[in-house]
Amino acid sequence: MIQDIEPHCYHNEYQNRKAKAGDIALCYRDRETLILEGEQLAFPTLAQLEDSLEDIYERAVYLFAIDGQYYYMVPETQKEPEGMRWVRLSYFRTARPMDQAFAAVTGHQLYDWYRHRRFCGGCGAPMIHSQKERMVHCPQCGLVEYPKICPAVIVGIVNGDKILLSKYAGREYKKYALIAGFAEIGESIEDTVRREVGEEVGLKVKNLRFYKSQPWSFTDTLLFGFFCQVDGDDTITMDDQELSVAQWVSREEVPDDPEGISLTREMMTVFKEKGIAFT
Repeated sequence: MIQDIEPHCYHNEYQNRKAKAGDIALCYRDRETLILEGEQLAFPTLAQLEDSLEDIYERAVYLFAIDGQYYYMVPETQKEPEGMRWVRLSYFRTARPMDQAFAAVTGHQLYDWYRHRRFCGGCGAPMIHSQKERMVHCPQCGLVEYPKICPAVIVGIVNGDKILLSKYAGREYKKYALIAGFAEIGESIEDTVRREVGEEVGLKVKNLRFYKSQPWSFTDTLLFGFFCQVDGDDTITMDDQELSVAQWVSREEVPDDPEGISLTREMMTVFKEKGIAFT
């Protein structure tokens, strides 16, 4: 999956560190990222953007480090510097090396949070960046904000040698997926599984089995993957506002996963190759 970048080592602890010329600059504009031209994914250093961004070292915001290389968020440049280009966030689903794709989408998650926390949601005053941790606070009313992470479930519903595959309605992503949805206030993650399955395909499930989790920075989400069995009637009643397709698919018909970045597709592959035994 996209966060599995071993043997590279990702350090997300906050550092109050002044940016330097050789540090990596992650420059975003909405859902686009500035990269270097070339066959292999790479980002500019702060030194390479000095002429395009005034006061770049003072305005750079520390993000994280990978293998001792420091990454900073820098303001959007109004130019497209020579030897660089803008790419959509979806580009990083297939871009390699994986550690750099992971850096891009994780940095974008923080960029999105910072740009939507410039002003206090309580009183409207400008927010201030903490120098001790990754947090912003209001000097007027004291409101404190930490990065937003939304818990959600991915559900592999098993029916003998078949699994329920779906496609989203009205989404850019058109490939097969599993049932998914966000947790609601006051709800356990297991109850989220049952509710989302009921709402999207009208089924009941049993024997919930946690598989693994994944940070999914494309949507600010922490995903919890579950396999479960259909309980009783397997007739699908699809919510066509959420889904365009929902069907039972046999193991041999489950599509392959050429990207290898998502929990959804890994779960589909696990079922395809090994099946799921419930005891």
